[in-house]
Amino acid sequence: MKTNNIFKNIPIDLNEELFENIIDKDGLKLQRIVSEAHTTPEGEWYDQTDNEWIILLQGSAILTFEDEEEVKLEVGDHINIPAHKCHRVSWISKDEKTIWLALFY
Repeated sequence: MKTNNIFKNIPIDLNEELFENIIDKDGLKLQRIVSEAHTTPEGEWYDQTDNEWIILLQGSAILTFEDEEEVKLEVGDHINIPAHKCHRVSWISKDEKTIWLALFY
């Protein structure tokens, strides 16, 4: 069996966020997301049909929800976002790449 490392094989320069499927089967999708100072454009919202559980593995970020609630995430923090709970990434650390694991179910 082949192993992979969640912290390796990351491009040095990321013009866009990196979305990499680790598992995509039977209604479950696990993604590694790597951000480098990428935020959701002002006025745009993620409105997903699936629930999303995320954990922050490196970096820090702020999620803003449509009801204006803000949640700051540091390394190790995780959150479950229900389907259709509109949200955006409003701030992300610029000192290092931010690595997330996102499980859609």
